[in-house]
Amino acid sequence: MLIDAHNHLHDAWLAPHQAKLLAELAAAGVSYAVVNGTCETDWPDVARLAGKTAPGLTLLPSYGLHPWDVGNRSPDWQKNLLGALGLEGAPVSTGTAHGAAPRMMGEFGLDRWILDRARADDWRLTGLRRAPLEEQSEAFLWQLELAAAHNLPASIHCIDAWGQLHDLLRNSRRPTRGFLLHAYSGPDEMVKPFADLGAFFSFNGSFLEPRRTRLRELFSRVPADRLLVETDAPAMRLPAALEKFPPLPTPDGRLANHPANLATTYEALAQLRGVTFEDLAGQVEGNFRRLFL
Repeated sequence: MLIDAHNHLHDAWLAPHQAKLLAELAAAGVSYAVVNGTCETDWPDVARLAGKTAPGLTLLPSYGLHPWDVGNRSPDWQKNLLGALGLEGAPVSTGTAHGAAPRMMGEFGLDRWILDRARADDWRLTGLRRAPLEEQSEAFLWQLELAAAHNLPASIHCIDAWGQLHDLLRNSRRPTRGFLLHAYSGPDEMVKPFADLGAFFSFNGSFLEPRRTRLRELFSRVPADRLLVETDAPAMRLPAALEKFPPLPTPDGRLANHPANLATTYEALAQLRGVTFEDLAGQVEGNFRRLFL
């Protein structure tokens, strides 16, 4: 059983390939894939995709307001998020009721990179107002409290704001089941402090790029019971030489990460950690069930 703990399979880049993509994921042995919405306009797309099936593959919808999208949120974003999660008028709970569809939050988080290091003409940020960190923090804390109140698994994004993220998490209520720091690229010395707060850490195939030695070494030491694997498709491709499934052409002429390369990511991570593929897959499955199901 292979599990993609974080992706965006609903994305417009993947829309032309969706039916073929789901079949290839199922054939590649992917059993669960958590599909993360990032803004009000794509939450309905996540819900529609989650209703589709392929043999052996379960798509789990997740909804959140990404820090890149905080600056363009509507006045009704909180109401809209509650609606996407099916929580309007729902009582505070301590987890998912038996037989009920799991609710998941994410991705949301903090991003100082868009403020300090991103180029003014970065095409990925076209049309977005780059919310200051204080504004991002307000949106983050509201979503974190919602996840804590309902004990929902939360997928958290962070770039260049690890200290601030730790402080907010440490001083706030958190889901008792924990939370995911997706594609963790923070400092080595913060793995334990985050884990002490309930963090899980997902390894991304782009970390196999030769220049990303530090992240490979970091994930060789992440505690086994806090380890997950992700694609972040259509973003964060593997090195081209490792892609068994070729990248997918997008409507605007770019190339998208094919999420069926997840198996290659598992293989590489097993080698990094000195364990068998089967042992890694079993460990990740157990971790995934503890956090998400």
